[in-house]
Amino acid sequence: MELKNAYLIDLMERVEKRNPNDKQFLITVRTVLESIQPVVEARPELIERGVMELFVEQERVIKFRVPWTDDNGKVHVNRGYRIQGNSAIGPYKGGLRLHPSVTEDILKFLAFEQTLKNSLTTLPIGGAKGGSDFDPKGKSDAEVMRFCQSFMTELFKYIGPDCDVPAGDIGVGGREIGYLFGQYKRLTNQYCGVLTGKGLSFGGSLARTEATGYGLCYFTEEMLNDAGKSFKGSTVVISGSGNVAIYACEKATQLGGKVVTMSDSNGYVYDPDGIDLAAVKQIKEVRRGRIREYIADHPNATYTEGCSNVWSVKCDIALPCATQNEIDNASAQKLIDNGCTCVSEGANMPTVPSAIELLQAAGVIFGPAKAANAGGVATSALEMSQNSMRYSWTFEEVDAKLKNIMVGIYHNIADAAEKYGLKGNFEAGANIAGFLKVADAMLAQGVC
Repeated sequence: MELKNAYLIDLMERVEKRNPNDKQFLITVRTVLESIQPVVEARPELIERGVMELFVEQERVIKFRVPWTDDNGKVHVNRGYRIQGNSAIGPYKGGLRLHPSVTEDILKFLAFEQTLKNSLTTLPIGGAKGGSDFDPKGKSDAEVMRFCQSFMTELFKYIGPDCDVPAGDIGVGGREIGYLFGQYKRLTNQYCGVLTGKGLSFGGSLARTEATGYGLCYFTEEMLNDAGKSFKGSTVVISGSGNVAIYACEKATQLGGKVVTMSDSNGYVYDPDGIDLAAVKQIKEVRRGRIREYIADHPNATYTEGCSNVWSVKCDIALPCATQNEIDNASAQKLIDNGCTCVSEGANMPTVPSAIELLQAAGVIFGPAKAANAGGVATSALEMSQNSMRYSWTFEEVDAKLKNIMVGIYHNIADAAEKYGLKGNFEAGANIAGFLKVADAMLAQGVC
């Protein structure tokens, strides 16, 4: 797709002028504007009342320094961010990412995507993203704690249970959420649901750990079923070996698929017998080791340095669950050549726009991240609900709600795509369906 509407072309030029260095953000905004062209043309009030101008501008960009001391007494300074994208349908909601690759550009694109993703859940949550270029890998628990306490000492001014509720993301798991929550409680003297992904002993939700991976598979199975296909009897390639990948592997296997790969930033393992998930959990969740350790106890498995070639492994279904931009044109072509029939995104924007076009042109069913991986934030919103009620649901209750949400998301985006003449284009459908709810709320609230 390309921008053809004169107003949207002009709007995109102004966004580029205002954000000249934010390459990833600009790609994302352009992709969304291309998708929603038929909506804007059908509804001129979105232009007349300034909704489009407001939609492409983040509500608030917060940047701050984060000083912390290592175990040797040396002072380090990182940068911290919180991008509060859009609050038209609820308090800001989105993860905190701790990784050396974190920049303002990356977080702006993620916050923009998060706004649409959160809208698709049908739950009352706006979009945000945050984090730091701090790397928790190789740091002691005490160092991570001191960093998290310093980070929250600045961030706490801008968040709250009815304002902005952060969650975890890359580099932010239960340990980090615990340290962040403890510091927020200390600074505010409040015990409230200001963070999600908390431990079960202090307000966390059952099934939150599994939610993104499980939700990805619930969405993908519904999408496959609509095309007369299923996980059952399919070969599945998964990238990553973090939380999303692990539980996508677990649920895909439960649904009858055979997962044959997992990866990390160094390389990938291929096991023709099917991935032994218990071994992966031991390596990644207990020992915090590298995926190459898998082959030591699995003689038929092989390890390959470099993770990009994981997409050359023959499969029926590909679930990218590692990081953004991991499937480029060459990788997409390998998937097509090997007969892959479905790509569904577990990571945030793991497929570059040109590769998405290649996949769609080849007839590969494509599930976009903002829809397919919305299970994590959906369950985070369910955690918020439980915190507000001072109550907790069982694992089965949360899992059932999650499945209903993901099935609903699929049908919502499929219907939106068909309504605007883009049947089968689930990326466009996700952008349209997510945008419509946000736009209607913005119209109702006026210029704000």
